[in-house]
Amino acid sequence: MLEFNDETMKRYSRHFVLQNVGVEGQKKLAQAQVFITGAGGLGSPIALYLAAAGVGRIGIIDDDVIDLSNLQRQILHTTPEVGTPKVQSAKQKLHAINPHIQIDTYQERLNAQNITKLIESYDVIVDGTDNFGTKFLINDACVMLNKPYSYGGILRFSGQTMSIKPNESACYACVFHSPPPPDSVPTCSSAGILGSVAGMLGSIQATEVLKMLLGIGEPLYNTILSFDALSMEFRKIRVSKNPQCRVCANGGPKILSDYEQASCWEL
Repeated sequence: MLEFNDETMKRYSRHFVLQNVGVEGQKKLAQAQVFITGAGGLGSPIALYLAAAGVGRIGIIDDDVIDLSNLQRQILHTTPEVGTPKVQSAKQKLHAINPHIQIDTYQERLNAQNITKLIESYDVIVDGTDNFGTKFLINDACVMLNKPYSYGGILRFSGQTMSIKPNESACYACVFHSPPPPDSVPTCSSAGILGSVAGMLGSIQATEVLKMLLGIGEPLYNTILSFDALSMEFRKIRVSKNPQCRVCANGGPKILSDYEQASCWEL
């Protein structure tokens, strides 16, 4: 429960005076539970902003350790932490920002065997992963469990995101159908990524999550938002729910399976 004391009133003062948030909205955030897949380029700003906003419980999964090459964009982590688990670093930073929230960490790889158990208690799921296989798995599981979620991906100077509300809006598979063959698309390690682009898209995803939790504004349902940071042009692409979608048609999947791990836009 959110305790209204001098510290709390000062911490969230800008939310309390904000129309469509206020005291009731802050209570909603304090009771909310968000699961973030990946503590990397996207997961870092997403987690930092959700923690600062007062989301009561944040779960974050990542099986990787910090590499020096991560630090150009993964702002949760620091140079002295190279070689340590990303989730360990993430928990420390998030509690440093907001010691009043619960941070649950999972140092393991997300797969068809563990995803249902991991996400079932959370309200909103956030995709910050770096391969198509896991993105499609997240979509399958969220459709199966009727969990709203935010998809995101970045590469070079570009980013794109979409919010999904199962049974109501188009799902990821409605738009992209199935993963491409492995090694058929560039990766950030081969094509590069401007570090600040991860911050741009992660901030947008965090905002989408807060809108979903608060029930305000117009989340990016049935809409892909893409941007080119070089020209600073943003574009909205309207998409529709596919009545023949292999995932969300006919009540969604009954069994989850892993996909081939075709690398894609960076996390």
